[in-house]
Amino acid sequence: VVRATAALASAAFFVAPSSAQTYSNCNPLTRTDCPPDSALGRTVNIDFTSESDSFTPQGSPTYGSDGVSFTVAKSGDSPQLTSKWYIMFGRVEVVLKAAPGAGIVSSFVMQSDTLDEIDWEWLGASPDEVQSNYFGKGQVTTYNRGAFHADPGSQSGFKTYTIEWSANQIVWQIDGTTVRTLVPSDTDNQYPQTPMQIKIGAWAGGDPALNAPGTVEWAKGPTDYSQGPFTMQVKSLIVQDYSTGTQYIYGDQSGTWQSIQSNGGQINSGGSPVDTSAPAITSTANGQPIPFTPSETSTYVKPSIYPWVPDSSTLSTAASPTYANYPGLPSGWTVSESGKVVPPSSAPVSK
Repeated sequence: VVRATAALASAAFFVAPSSAQTYSNCNPLTRTDCPPDSALGRTVNIDFTSESDSFTPQGSPTYGSDGVSFTVAKSGDSPQLTSKWYIMFGRVEVVLKAAPGAGIVSSFVMQSDTLDEIDWEWLGASPDEVQSNYFGKGQVTTYNRGAFHADPGSQSGFKTYTIEWSANQIVWQIDGTTVRTLVPSDTDNQYPQTPMQIKIGAWAGGDPALNAPGTVEWAKGPTDYSQGPFTMQVKSLIVQDYSTGTQYIYGDQSGTWQSIQSNGGQINSGGSPVDTSAPAITSTANGQPIPFTPSETSTYVKPSIYPWVPDSSTLSTAASPTYANYPGLPSGWTVSESGKVVPPSSAPVSK
């Protein structure tokens, strides 16, 4: 009953299923009238063997005993999930199996409205490695942020990938082993530090009909769809939001974490670094696709962006929210520990 109520209320609150989304795209660095970000404000443990209403789907992800599947079968397919809430520093742990296939990219992305970004990305042509990456405010003055890490068996079985994100450090881990750390002093003032959504999905970066030659080369394409379909699977997701409250608000246009305010809670920086002895980065990634710059719109315009591929045939009849600000939770609504969206009358009391 709760799920049905939440689904109906969300549909009524945001958009009719057959119409285009009209929610304006808004970057708080360039505008002062951007809406607040819905805050997770707690820890959730999401089982993807069934659909989670914490996420907005696009491109028809499917669900089964092994979790949610993101399948690329033909040109234009780019199934994905985007969280309806944001976290402000936190720990994210995903149990995932990457998709095979030359030119196929499996992506796990944390991204803010200001284009701060922390990523895991798997290239289908490279089953024994994974790429970590980050961006700050969409700046592309350098192209050496990405790093490759040994990851044998990423396509043959499920593995646990963790991102620990605080004001002092970002840590990437595979099955509990740290493969990379990052501190603000090593980022040329591009340290990710604003509220982030979670985006999960698969896409054909190696499709020359959809992508620039540089993207096709980075994705180790071209993609041969006759060898597919190609499927990425996510079994579960644990997200701990270090901050609390119901909304995160940009207090100014500086884009610093100290400027972020909480409605009904507080901003927590995440404390001291959790790992001080990370392995040296021996293989950097150059030429990877750069992040996109959002354009302000009053009505939805389908963007051509990284990492999601536009004009998917599976999305042609679906409602399409904008890419930087997906609809969040209605005021007063919250999320249960299992990731269920619940109305104010059913909301748990915050600790």
